[in-house]
Amino acid sequence: MSREIKFRIWRAPDEYSKTSWMESWDSLMNYSMSDIFQLDNPHDVLEQFTGLKDKNGKDIYEGDILAWHSNIYRKHDWVGLVLYRGAGFAVQESDKSYSSPEWLDCACRKDANIIEVIGNVHENPELLEEEK
Repeated sequence: MSREIKFRIWRAPDEYSKTSWMESWDSLMNYSMSDIFQLDNPHDVLEQFTGLKDKNGKDIYEGDILAWHSNIYRKHDWVGLVLYRGAGFAVQESDKSYSSPEWLDCACRKDANIIEVIGNVHENPELLEEEK
């Protein structure tokens, strides 16, 4: 499978900004690759595009919080965090439960897309806390 390689950076607060903010792929194109991969602030977070889109056509990145409904297995709504694990992107559903990269890929296919990006770990960490 080939995919578009894109990143986003969550910048930590600095003396000019009191909150974190995100730089999109388009704004990162103004940087050299060495600038992108050698972040000056150790609190900045670089996140990679998974190559997948949610049911609304939104790009899915590491750090995104996803929601989906399963009426087959547990018959309830799920919430999970996208992260890179092993050799691919997975969804962490709890402290000990992870999806496989294949599951995430299948769940995002056009004919079965049940995934929706509802936030991200930087701006909406409370979405994950509610599930515990």
